[in-house]
Amino acid sequence: MNAILDNPIYHALTTNHLLFSKGDENIKYYHREVASFAGMKTYTEADFLKLCEQLPDNGVFIVFSPQTLTIPKPWKLAAEIDMFQFVYEHNFAPQQQLEITLEDLNKEHVEEMIALVELTKPGPFLSKTIDLSNYTGVFENGRLAAMAGHRFHLGNHIEVSAVCTHPDFLGKGYAYAVIKEQVKRILAKSQIPFLHVRQDNLGAVKLYEKLGFTIRTKMQAYVLTK
Repeated sequence: MNAILDNPIYHALTTNHLLFSKGDENIKYYHREVASFAGMKTYTEADFLKLCEQLPDNGVFIVFSPQTLTIPKPWKLAAEIDMFQFVYEHNFAPQQQLEITLEDLNKEHVEEMIALVELTKPGPFLSKTIDLSNYTGVFENGRLAAMAGHRFHLGNHIEVSAVCTHPDFLGKGYAYAVIKEQVKRILAKSQIPFLHVRQDNLGAVKLYEKLGFTIRTKMQAYVLTK
């Protein structure tokens, strides 16, 4: 399996997402309106300190690593999240459930998308996160019931992200449908789908396994603030 997935944020920002990146050769981070993620080439103390200089006082940076990181001062560790990194290993596009209608989401939907993310907490979603592309959703009675989209794009891997369903619409297969649509679109680009999920989100873990994803590695997310 491609080792660039061990450092997905850094490699996304030095390849396919160079357009969204700021920083230098050793530290990279997304434009603040797009995402709160940052990556480093080697995660040295010097690089942590250099990254800290780039953070607004009221902001956070989120870094991923399969190894335990020592977070130096003046950083404060706001949260540490145990995750699994899943990779899709089938070679066919799953068929869409015809009874569920999906709609492409655009900038007109951002306010409702942010509200859904704040309610369900799948991960950060900011005012220009939608620029990372391919967000699709399910609407019921005019309300956004579920959604998913693309996030990190590194090498030939594209991450499925922002998978969430409003609590009022659980149990209807909407999450299954939006993830299948993301997988289909990624495979149509001759790319490999992957994703991250909290280890304690057992329902999501089972769903991803049902859809053909397998665990590649454990991954830690570190939410850093000054």
